[in-house]
Amino acid sequence: MIAILQWTTLAVCGVVALARIPSALRGENRSLFFIYAFLTVAILLSIDAPYLAVDQVLGGTNLANLMLRFIIFGAIFALGLRVARGFGADDALRLITGPVGIVVLGAASVVVVALFLMMDTAGSSAGLVDVFAKDVRHAALVEYYGAAGRLYPAYVTLALLPAMVRTATSRLPVLVRLSAGLLAVGSVAATLSLLSPVIPPSLAILRFIFSYTAVLCLVLGLALIWLGKTVAKRTPRTHTGFNRRLP
Repeated sequence: MIAILQWTTLAVCGVVALARIPSALRGENRSLFFIYAFLTVAILLSIDAPYLAVDQVLGGTNLANLMLRFIIFGAIFALGLRVARGFGADDALRLITGPVGIVVLGAASVVVVALFLMMDTAGSSAGLVDVFAKDVRHAALVEYYGAAGRLYPAYVTLALLPAMVRTATSRLPVLVRLSAGLLAVGSVAATLSLLSPVIPPSLAILRFIFSYTAVLCLVLGLALIWLGKTVAKRTPRTHTGFNRRLP
């Protein structure tokens, strides 16, 4: 089940990223291509074989996991900007780029690095499973490290949630409302991922379901916005001021 979630999410992200290459080469919305590309790399590094191969090149001390956290931070920040501007969500934009957003990003980054340095990270291990198993102290540090890494993505997606709900219940074109609905589901899933440290081992699969549902919904939501813009260009009667702001 977990492997299916991982590879399905990777395939979706990869296909969407490849589909954006022609536009990126023409200089159109390159930041959108990089969002998809970064998310694809992030999913790739969450899978055992690619992770182990990359981490061995970096020295076998799980630096790949730390790199993964900051790739996600960068992708989520860029995604938040594009979606907030595309949906005209000035409130979300202020939360992401304003003082509070910068403090949350800075605090999450500092805590992630500090916790990583406090662990004995020798020996490549996707998900830091081997580090978790070393002793009770390391198990706790891995949980805190994971929670800190999920904090900023949850903050950004939660900031976007009100605008997504407003759009999903509006009278805008179906594709736009559907994209907003998917982004809203992704926002909720990203927020629920913060519960990972308190999810009992018997329900551990929920951690993966929350994480990969969030990524899938965000990627598909962005893809539908792109599709909605294409459709709007071909049908001027449905064109609105909103469409001009689409990513």
